[in-house]
Amino acid sequence: MSSAPPVSSPPGTALRRSLGVVDGVALAASSTAATTSIAIGMGTIATIVGLQAPALLLLAFLPVLGIATAYARLNRSEPNMGNGYVWVGRSLGPWPGFLTGWVTLVGSIIFCAYTSAIMGSVVLIFANKAGLHSVAGIALDPTSTGVTTAVGLVILVGLTVLAVTGIRAATRFQFALLVFEYAVLLAFCGWALITGDHAFSLSWFNPLEISSGKTFAQGMVLAVFFFWGWDAAFSVNEETRSPGEAARGGLIALFAMLGLFLFASVAFQREMSLAELVKNGPQALPYLGEKLASEPWATLPVVALMFSAVASVQATLIPTARGLFAMSRDRTMGPLWTRIHPRYGTPAAGTAVVMAIAAVIALLAVAIPKLSDMLLAAVNAIGLIVALYYGLTALACAVRFRAARHEGAREALLAVGVPAVSGLILLGLGGYLAYSYLTMSDHFALSPDNGWFMFSLPAAIVLAGLGMAAVAKYARHSPYFTTGRGTDADALTLPMDRTAV
Repeated sequence: MSSAPPVSSPPGTALRRSLGVVDGVALAASSTAATTSIAIGMGTIATIVGLQAPALLLLAFLPVLGIATAYARLNRSEPNMGNGYVWVGRSLGPWPGFLTGWVTLVGSIIFCAYTSAIMGSVVLIFANKAGLHSVAGIALDPTSTGVTTAVGLVILVGLTVLAVTGIRAATRFQFALLVFEYAVLLAFCGWALITGDHAFSLSWFNPLEISSGKTFAQGMVLAVFFFWGWDAAFSVNEETRSPGEAARGGLIALFAMLGLFLFASVAFQREMSLAELVKNGPQALPYLGEKLASEPWATLPVVALMFSAVASVQATLIPTARGLFAMSRDRTMGPLWTRIHPRYGTPAAGTAVVMAIAAVIALLAVAIPKLSDMLLAAVNAIGLIVALYYGLTALACAVRFRAARHEGAREALLAVGVPAVSGLILLGLGGYLAYSYLTMSDHFALSPDNGWFMFSLPAAIVLAGLGMAAVAKYARHSPYFTTGRGTDADALTLPMDRTAV
């Protein structure tokens, strides 16, 4: 645990410990959003690496698993809702620690923004199926960024209200959605696996068939993005009855995601040609439903996609507000984020502001008119910053537990070797991909095939993070930049000691 001196928490800053393993699994699995990743990701990854998606998903799982074990070990040592922000700050220094927290939060807010468009797209697909194709002269086009964003933002407001009114109710709601969407996903992918016209090939699992190093790096970062979200379970470790339950929830969800991703990738390629996957892009799952079944059954994958998008947005709002709470109590962010609703015991104001920022980003993304292009740009940007903060957190584990190298080969491997190698792999992939983006174009354009644009998004996020770190250090005089340590989680969840006032 951190050695920060115990302090009494001010009124209204105590979070409620009400969650268990099931809640952690629901939050991690919802945040990972297997159905959404499969629905929009299979076509996207096919445009990059062709039919080698199964190979990359399996390869990407290995460093992600190494990073998950690092999270679990760090969580046992210092359970804190700030997780990477706190752990990296203590082990590698406050500047990389703040940057870890910052890119995690910004990536999550961008995810909420573009997934709102996915939710809107699914609603418009339903409207089109019902024969409604325009309203007041506005075409209800599921591929239009503008229209889908407008519809999705209405849903985002409703999800924010649910996240504010109680985290346990929200996680139970997510669990119910997960049961339905996984049942639909397994049924349709299982049928595609059995009846597909395209012969299964072991070459799908051969990464050596990928054409170039740049393509491999871009595909690997995208595959890592598929798994992104399992660490959401660690963001509620101060609202979990036991910190170990957060780690178990995250790891259970991670292994479940691996099985689902491999199963779905093979099923999609059994049923669809590469040309079909690329053409349908983020609409690949609804297209699969139309190929395999007639109405009303063909609509079930669309319902599952909508449920997944809804659950993932809500599961992202919850940890994002908690991450900002952890940073705010260290005075690296403003006091708004530590306001706890007196009735619901949640960071209500912070959650509402996160929603508002996501809405603004979603509206700015309308500058990219085609939904598939906007999604590809967002996914690549998030993939790079996920590689950054996962890599830094894994290295923080290796540094913190470096003394374990004297405790035998097994402990040295698990505490130092695996986290260090996993972190370096992700940082190396991200660095190589960033260099590739810088050298692939000679001008800037708002397009996912323009390297300068693709590099500018994560670069702007990192530069903004360094600027915010400077504000926290020199304007707010945060003690975090003196000690590199986050506030002791236990100290902030104690009831107020009125005799000390």
